[in-house]
Amino acid sequence: MSKKIFKNLDEQIDILKSRGLVITDIEKTKDILLRENYFFISGYRHLFMKSYKETNFIPGTTFEELYAMFVFDRKVRNIFFKNLLIVENNIKSLISYELSKNYGFKEKDYLNPKNFSHDPMKVRQVHDVLNKVKRQIRVNGKQHSATMHYITNYGYIPLWILVKVLSFGIVSELYNILEDEDQNTIAKFYNLDSETLGIYLTILSNYRNLCAHEDILYDHRTQKGIPDNKYHNLLNIEMTDGEYDYGKNDLFSVVIIMKYLLTSSEFREFIYEIGYEIDILEGKTNILPINNFLNKIGFPDNWRDITSID
Repeated sequence: MSKKIFKNLDEQIDILKSRGLVITDIEKTKDILLRENYFFISGYRHLFMKSYKETNFIPGTTFEELYAMFVFDRKVRNIFFKNLLIVENNIKSLISYELSKNYGFKEKDYLNPKNFSHDPMKVRQVHDVLNKVKRQIRVNGKQHSATMHYITNYGYIPLWILVKVLSFGIVSELYNILEDEDQNTIAKFYNLDSETLGIYLTILSNYRNLCAHEDILYDHRTQKGIPDNKYHNLLNIEMTDGEYDYGKNDLFSVVIIMKYLLTSSEFREFIYEIGYEIDILEGKTNILPINNFLNKIGFPDNWRDITSID
């Protein structure tokens, strides 16, 4: 097995140039590679190659274009992240309200296993998720000012306070073990069926972690896709072998989810901000036509039209 060894800045530049990347300002390129990390920037190289099997850049590709893609991904990742946090806060509020209303505001009440799914197939899942929640109380309860305040002064933590220390992942798992009636009430808020909302939350949790850890966003694909819906149809998204080409398990699927979960004004701003960054990128890249780039990240050519669809 070959080993990956350390490469200094000059060697990193030599590798990029040997693969056909045009570098005109060596010192500026070194500065960017040192600040941003060669590995992270080179993660976008496949966009500028004819296929994933290629090792050389499309002739004429410049370092500025490669770096512009890196910056674009960062900017868009931040846009998605702040909107994911809005959804995260909303779903935490809905779940805490529903459980507190129905089962009480003390841990021994709202975390009683009897309040959750009685599906024999979910017995272990209910046990595991509730244990995760209780572990967060033990580990983080005294590290957060609000939870510490309730523990010290009242001896318990109401769920509407506890959700502040629960991850989006745990909250999405919590939703998926709720009683059907509770799931339906929460899903109805978004005009969705309970199963679809469960899928949406799982996918958003995955992307939320991706954004929080500043991982590459543009080519990420989730294992499970979102169900076909009216936006796939009304946008006339192309199909291959009976499956939609875009908006199933890619970045555009998150846009579709956001259409359901954000308010109209929030969603319009979300789309505007993404479009603004795409327009900037288009002005900085000559090798890759913008529509080709959009398709590679999962966006159909008419992706902005989703804003005007009710």
